[in-house]
Amino acid sequence: MFETTRFEAERLAPSSVVIGASIAAFGGMMTLIAPGILGDVDLETLFEQLPAAMVEQMGLEHMGTLEGFIAIELYEYVWLLGLGAYLSYLAGGTIAGDVENGRMDTLLAAPVSRARLLVERYLALLTPIVVVNVAVFVGVYGATLVIEETIPLVDLAAVHALSVPYLLACGAFGMGVSVVAPRRRIAEGVAAGTIIGTFLLELLVSGTDVSWLGAIAPMRYYDPLAILTESVYDPVGAGILLVAAIVLLGGSGWLFGEVDVQ
Repeated sequence: MFETTRFEAERLAPSSVVIGASIAAFGGMMTLIAPGILGDVDLETLFEQLPAAMVEQMGLEHMGTLEGFIAIELYEYVWLLGLGAYLSYLAGGTIAGDVENGRMDTLLAAPVSRARLLVERYLALLTPIVVVNVAVFVGVYGATLVIEETIPLVDLAAVHALSVPYLLACGAFGMGVSVVAPRRRIAEGVAAGTIIGTFLLELLVSGTDVSWLGAIAPMRYYDPLAILTESVYDPVGAGILLVAAIVLLGGSGWLFGEVDVQ
């Protein structure tokens, strides 16, 4: 059972460690330099020169605190945008890549259904999700101990725990694209590009009369800035993301059973 998941997880482990260590180092560095920046730069005066709508939409008014600084510099962009797009990109290359290089015929020759193969490949995405979450949590929290300033541990843990449904949804979308795309590069580009596009869409329509358009953006249902600066958790949003991941994965499994992989 789960031989494919174990194989793929082992294959993804080295890159997951590298990415986790890199983001953890960045997060730790930003945490270490935050007190100096917040103490030396008059952020309020700086933000007064920017459009008020821009400041509000990007949450820059929270930048003057350690929690707000880390949330914006690390979690709002590197995490929401970068890691979300990476998980979608990674998933996008799974099925499409095997079909393109002819490996799918060999895989399907084994006594395993297409749906099970897809689900096991998807479950392997838990490797980068778990490794990167643990590494960055340790890196940021460790840096706060060095500077002797604190970010509430419960809020920091919540940022990472609630990111799991978000990342799972991004990965599930990538799996769906991987099933229908004719080539691996197309699947990877569409999967990652859509996450980036929905991020920009949510940023542009937030607070406007057409804010309902942002409902398709997964990042609407996961707000690390609100978690770290206001201790506001959104279990409903996490539930929506989990349901979306299940629906996307189920739809991907159905489509995979219908398409010709030759």
